[in-house]
Amino acid sequence: MTGTELTLSQPVLVAIVLAPLLGSIIAGLFGKFVGRTGAHIATIAGVAISCALSISVLWQLQHGAASFNQNLYTWFDIGGISAHVGFMVDNLTAMMMVVVTFVSLLVHLYTIGYMHEDPGYQRFFSYISLFTFSMLMLVMSNNFLQLFFGWEAVGLVSYLLIGFWFKKPTAVFANLKAFLVNRVGDFGFLLGIAGVLYWLGTLDYAQAFAGASKLNSQVEIFAGHPWTMATVVCICLFIGAMGKSAQVPLHVWLPDSMEGPTPISALIHAATMVTAGIFMVARMSPLFELSQTALNFVLFIGATTAFWTGLIGMVQNDIKRVVAYSTLSQLGYMTVALGVSAYSAAVFHLMTHAFFKALLFLAAGSVIIGMHHEQDMRKMGGLRKYMPITYWTSLIGTLALVGTPFFSGFYSKDTIIEAAAEHAHEHGGAIAQYAYWAVLLGAFVTSFYSFRLLYMTFFGIERFRDAHDDHHAHDDHGHNDAHHGAHEPHESPWVVTVPLVLLAIPSIVVGFFTIGPMLHGKGTDGHALGKGFFDGVIQMPADGAMAKLGEEFHGALAMALHGFTAMPFFLALAGFLLATVMYVWRPELPAKAAKVFALPIRILEEKYGFDKLWINGFAGGSVLLGRLSRWFDSKVIDEHGVNGAARDVNDLATLIRRGSTGYLYQYAFAMIIGLILLLAWLIKVAA
Repeated sequence: MTGTELTLSQPVLVAIVLAPLLGSIIAGLFGKFVGRTGAHIATIAGVAISCALSISVLWQLQHGAASFNQNLYTWFDIGGISAHVGFMVDNLTAMMMVVVTFVSLLVHLYTIGYMHEDPGYQRFFSYISLFTFSMLMLVMSNNFLQLFFGWEAVGLVSYLLIGFWFKKPTAVFANLKAFLVNRVGDFGFLLGIAGVLYWLGTLDYAQAFAGASKLNSQVEIFAGHPWTMATVVCICLFIGAMGKSAQVPLHVWLPDSMEGPTPISALIHAATMVTAGIFMVARMSPLFELSQTALNFVLFIGATTAFWTGLIGMVQNDIKRVVAYSTLSQLGYMTVALGVSAYSAAVFHLMTHAFFKALLFLAAGSVIIGMHHEQDMRKMGGLRKYMPITYWTSLIGTLALVGTPFFSGFYSKDTIIEAAAEHAHEHGGAIAQYAYWAVLLGAFVTSFYSFRLLYMTFFGIERFRDAHDDHHAHDDHGHNDAHHGAHEPHESPWVVTVPLVLLAIPSIVVGFFTIGPMLHGKGTDGHALGKGFFDGVIQMPADGAMAKLGEEFHGALAMALHGFTAMPFFLALAGFLLATVMYVWRPELPAKAAKVFALPIRILEEKYGFDKLWINGFAGGSVLLGRLSRWFDSKVIDEHGVNGAARDVNDLATLIRRGSTGYLYQYAFAMIIGLILLLAWLIKVAA
């Protein structure tokens, strides 16, 4: 069969979506009948089928198959507006499908070991498989309505997963917080979709992109400041991305979501849900390219998230929260790439980040297992002797995260920094300069907190031997065990370590072998291949940052060697050296630094006050407004309106009834008074 004969099969695409859903139904509705083994076999089989078919689809697209864009089912057709269930599968979609299903498959395997003692075993497998189905519906959709369905579905399932231990108050608070904050973003997202439907008259991607020029018409949002409709629509859509992809100020839900089981941290917060916003903006690149104002807004938000949330990670002591703030920062990097129209670089970092961040989350979970559910890094230390596989895979993930040349994170992260630098050079402006320095200095911050985590966990003295004296240790499984710190640490079972090894491999090599074809239309050696991976899929300016970086790309090897002489490498090296001095050579320094920098550390520990603003400000204000509304309803509406009207009528009737005595002289007197008043009025009118 020649390449031109390859075609994507509709039944195969349907099977990719429905296989995880079938597994979820079996584990969720029939969990008692199939048991624990049946639940994980059904869900793993469903995701494995989906992963294998997704890889097949990507292979076919790379060997000549045409992109797929068809409607499978008409939901409704009213007044010329139609809604469909359909798939758009091109290189961007296929790459997302492979990443989502591959990481999900490894998380499913990991869950067998991590959750084996949990009473909600079948329910958990049902949830994560349902999440995979929801994410596939999101990335494979060919219209805005189906996109919104997948968008809300992943939000709903994440609510269930974050609050999986529903008897744990902090987990219930975290899932409610995530749900409500995401509703704020989703309101903007829905307004953006409504704007597309109103001005373009369609919900279909292809038709909307074809008629996108209609959004160039202007409207006055603020008096005297006309905006194009493209600006309004794109900012509204991006507000949705701010919620899902945890951008400032809608980022507050993600660190708290660590209250859920560790496999969820890897699945939701590394490879899938939080990257949905990045994927959406990249997919909507034909719309965003119409508005430089919207792109500047995206750039500013991304830069703020990349640098300032990374600083918070420097003072965290919970091993999962450090990785969570790292996720926030890396999502900021992706958003910066979107803001400089380097959409392909954002998606590329999305892919590489999925592997090494899932690796770091699962490695953190392995440490938690080995430490008998202890999460405080101050009660660890020296674990590399007891957990060698977890240590080496964590080291690989750390080297990828900090952007070490030849590791996958280097290629994607360095590309974003270079794109931001090129954008700042070409366009100037305060926002462009701010974004460049944010991502550049972020290299130092990322390196420091990453090696801090590595050293506090795996190096130094074995502090866990004293942990049993602390009766307030945090437990990942929602209960307190005052003696778990006294147990000897141990390496995790093979169902936990095998996914770590499988994720470590792409964390090393995937960037080297894919940067040329995916970003520059060149081979690994720098020679042109003809058509680029995202050509015709993502719309980028012909003279933009990525075009110039493509001209300068001479192969993955040359890029890595040049990386050793670039500023980001020296900043990362400085972060590494500072962490080494403070946590290996001079372990007394952190305590001294805490006294010297008490005020900035306190600000970082309080997360710049964003939590208080949301909880006491917005949430507290809403509760206060609700109480005021209830008081107004009961005291004003009910007492003086509904019940008051009846009472007033009754009082008036009582008063009138008192005048009805039955005595003739009283009635005659009333008639005379009335006649006098009437005559007085007539005389006045006549005069």
